[in-house]
Amino acid sequence: MRRIGVDYGVIVLAGLLYAIALKYFVLPSKVILTGTEGIATALSYYFESYWLFLILYLVFQSILLAFAFAHVGKVFARRSLAVVLVVTLSLVVLPDLSFAQPEPHNERIILVLFGGILAGVAKAMAFTHRGSTGDEDILGAYFAAKYLKPVGSIAIASAVVSTTFGLGMELLATGQFEPMVNTLMYTCIYIFVSAETLNNLYKKFKITMLDVITRHRDDVGAAITASSSHRTFTVHQGMGGRSGESFSVVRTIITHEELPQMLAAIEAADPDCFYYHHDIEGIAGRYYIAPIG
Repeated sequence: MRRIGVDYGVIVLAGLLYAIALKYFVLPSKVILTGTEGIATALSYYFESYWLFLILYLVFQSILLAFAFAHVGKVFARRSLAVVLVVTLSLVVLPDLSFAQPEPHNERIILVLFGGILAGVAKAMAFTHRGSTGDEDILGAYFAAKYLKPVGSIAIASAVVSTTFGLGMELLATGQFEPMVNTLMYTCIYIFVSAETLNNLYKKFKITMLDVITRHRDDVGAAITASSSHRTFTVHQGMGGRSGESFSVVRTIITHEELPQMLAAIEAADPDCFYYHHDIEGIAGRYYIAPIG
């Protein structure tokens, strides 16, 4: 129960942080969000209605949360719902403040960069505690588990549709090509910053290969399987080039999320071992990663 309370505390904080990013940095800078949020922002910019964004946001999130309940997981869906409710309530009650001038010749780039960082941190906090900020993050959780890709990569893919729609709406509103290109540039910066922040902080779907050079292969192998019941290992025999002594190379493939606990277990099993690890790509689809929800 205490762990659940902590999780929901972080979930609420993530929702508040995401709402702050939207209200004070992202929406004032007029960038186009990813996924259905991008469609909602584009229409709200066109009709100059903040409340239209809130209404469309709730409608779109309701549809995606239903998808999460059906295809991702009930825990994930409930916690995503909690984030969405906190975001909506915060967008309504937070006071109107101005931290910077959004015009391109003033501080628009600061709004975009800081808003992207805050949004990425909020998304990572929600994901780490088995929830999400909704929208493309729900699809990101689904496709990341299916194709073993970082969740932030899904946001970049979904941004193509929403950005195209938003730019079309801006061209329709202004009839000018230059403002559309300007919005495209700032939108790309926001999407890249938020996605990279998320990928760097949330490492569940980042895969690494760990090699352990040891003379106690049985102890190290037992530590690997004890640390994660879904992981196995291979053993290769080697010989020191200078010493001529024999040793074993124990190799396993794990996620970045599992790495700290795995290293602690290996060091406890063989304090004198030598290990190194590096990221890998192209892992087979049958590789097991525990579902987010």
